[in-house]
Amino acid sequence: MNQSRRQFNRLGMGLGMLAGAAPAAFARAADAAAHYPSHPVRLVIPFAPGGGTDIIGRAVAQKLSETWKQSIIPENRPGANSTIGLALIAKSEPDGYSLGMITASATVNVTLQGHQLPYDLLRDFAPITQITAQPYLLVVNPKLPVKNVADLIALARQRAAQKAKPLTYGSSGIGGLSHLSGALFSSMAKIPLTHVPYKGGSPAMTAVVSGEIDMLFSTRLQANAMLHAGRLRPLAVSTAKRSAASPELPTMSQAGVPGFEVTDWYGMLAPAHTPAAIVEKINHQIVRTLKLPDIAARMSTDGSEPVGSSPAQFATHIRTQVEKWRKLITQLGIHT
Repeated sequence: MNQSRRQFNRLGMGLGMLAGAAPAAFARAADAAAHYPSHPVRLVIPFAPGGGTDIIGRAVAQKLSETWKQSIIPENRPGANSTIGLALIAKSEPDGYSLGMITASATVNVTLQGHQLPYDLLRDFAPITQITAQPYLLVVNPKLPVKNVADLIALARQRAAQKAKPLTYGSSGIGGLSHLSGALFSSMAKIPLTHVPYKGGSPAMTAVVSGEIDMLFSTRLQANAMLHAGRLRPLAVSTAKRSAASPELPTMSQAGVPGFEVTDWYGMLAPAHTPAAIVEKINHQIVRTLKLPDIAARMSTDGSEPVGSSPAQFATHIRTQVEKWRKLITQLGIHT
């Protein structure tokens, strides 16, 4: 009896210690969030300097630095379509002092790179917020005898009927969103198109301007200079609704490909197990930052529009995007 009573007392003491530990852990997490950030924060940008992800990431980092009176240090880690930079974040300490930018391409990599990925996109990160959404522009060489998407589809079908060389579309590489946009267009419009991959957006842009290829799904940032010079003809935007940066352009769906929709986006995340209070603090500040006029102006150079979703909403968005691209990639048999 005495032994049973001693065992019961020890069990009670253990449960009491556990019960006391939970509030203590919560208090420590709350205290860490209250004083966050107390030293410089690293922001990994998984692409080279000068692109849309870099521009937006640095703009947000600058505003966070000004608000928190603490350095937010951008660090470019390009390679493998964002995989190298994201792997670095996945393996970082989950304390809020290592953050990373993520783009739509990461959700494509889940299917194209599969088990080769050095992280699990859905388990190894704590989503913070989707920062932007932006369209691709379908642009053609001005010498191509088309004025709109319907003309382009008709020309592709005419060439097929004549057994002539198919129209060509370029991309920044196999598996990128510019490639998948062209593949989706070919599939949904039921037209033969030949894909010509390049080693980046710049050489693909040079190719369509020179007439080496016929068309390209390009970011607004990449196309701006050539559009202004009249060396490209824009036909439509890839998003489900018209773009505020190009309100004169119809969507692909409006232009004759019902249901077509490809949206590029940038977001921010942290390593998995980063304290929720810190994730929420970063989220709230970014959402406030996205409402500033100078940030909106900076985004407009890329045709971007601010989003500012909650961590839960962003997590759902990432899962949805993974499934969308898995379905299309599998259906079309695309592989790297």
